[in-house]
Amino acid sequence: MKKIVMLSMLVGLLSSCTMKKTGGMSTIVLTGEITPLGMTTFQYGTHKINSENKTYALQSSRVKLDDFVNKSVTLKGKKVLGYPIEGGPELIEVSEISFK
Repeated sequence: MKKIVMLSMLVGLLSSCTMKKTGGMSTIVLTGEITPLGMTTFQYGTHKINSENKTYALQSSRVKLDDFVNKSVTLKGKKVLGYPIEGGPELIEVSEISFK
C-alpha cells in the first residue's frame, strides 16, 4: 500500500512540473538597444534587439524587459528551441541584462 501511495505522489509531482525548452544551447550574449516588439508578422516575444545586423525576438520570465526599453544593453540568454517560425527572428529567453 505504501508503494502505491508513494508512486502516485511521485507521478503527481512529475506531472505538475513544467519546463521551457531552450534547446540545450549555450548562453548567447547580445549587445544593442531593446525596443518593444509592436506589430509583427510573427506572434512571439515581447521585445526585440538588433545586434550585429540581426534582429532577435526577446522574452523573459526573470527580467522586466520594459525597464530597458530604448537603452543600450548587453544581455545574456538562451535560444528557445523551435524558433524561428513564421519567417520571424530567433527567440531568446533573457536571463540577465546589464547597461552597456
